[in-house]
Amino acid sequence: MKITAVSDLHGHYPELEGGDLLIVAGDLTAHDKTHEYILFNNWLKDQKYSKKIVVAGNHDNLCQTGAFDITKKFVVPLYKEICNYLCDSGTEFQYFEEKFPEEDTGFLPSGKRTLKIWGSPWTLSFPGMNPKCRAFVVDTEEELAEKWALIPDDVDILITHSPPLYIGDWVRTSNGISFVGSPSLAIELENRLLNTKLHCYGHVHEGYGERKAPPSWRNQEIKLVNASHVNERYEPVNPIIRIEL
Repeated sequence: MKITAVSDLHGHYPELEGGDLLIVAGDLTAHDKTHEYILFNNWLKDQKYSKKIVVAGNHDNLCQTGAFDITKKFVVPLYKEICNYLCDSGTEFQYFEEKFPEEDTGFLPSGKRTLKIWGSPWTLSFPGMNPKCRAFVVDTEEELAEKWALIPDDVDILITHSPPLYIGDWVRTSNGISFVGSPSLAIELENRLLNTKLHCYGHVHEGYGERKAPPSWRNQEIKLVNASHVNERYEPVNPIIRIEL
């Protein structure tokens, strides 16, 4: 299965190759304006994928404010006809394997495979954070842990805006390098989410790239992807990440 993962577009909408599944992990527009969501939706509509999944980020205030009905299964700024919007919620993706071993119980006799997907937009506040960029932001790690506890044990693909601690979460500071990912998310991935095959996220632009699980993790098969499209200067220079799953 061919997956494209991208995050932190910030108004830059690259040409994509197409495939089975498109994952967009937050920070969708440049300035969180209504007309920019129209541009995002038009770009998303043109992408050639069987399923498109969107999770919001801390810049996406219009995905959280009361101006839009968030009691439904979609958020009004995003066209429900073209994507699945996930906010502490899940969906499934079914596709057919061209080749599959008969003894593999992960596949049905027809060759149809079902992947369970979960998305969560939450991140942690930090000193000096722009007050205009506090969508889906909490003030304590304990609050974040409550969000991660909602993730089902059997999720195959996890999409968050926040990175886990020490895995694609480094930033440059006046004192050198700091790691700003979520410790509680890392704990969930290390100890509970043992069936997860792919975790996509963004938020920390400097942490772009694909990584393997740390040696201490029980799940050594998981792919960890910081898919930020822009760098720390908001320049769209990071290549789009393609994943075979």
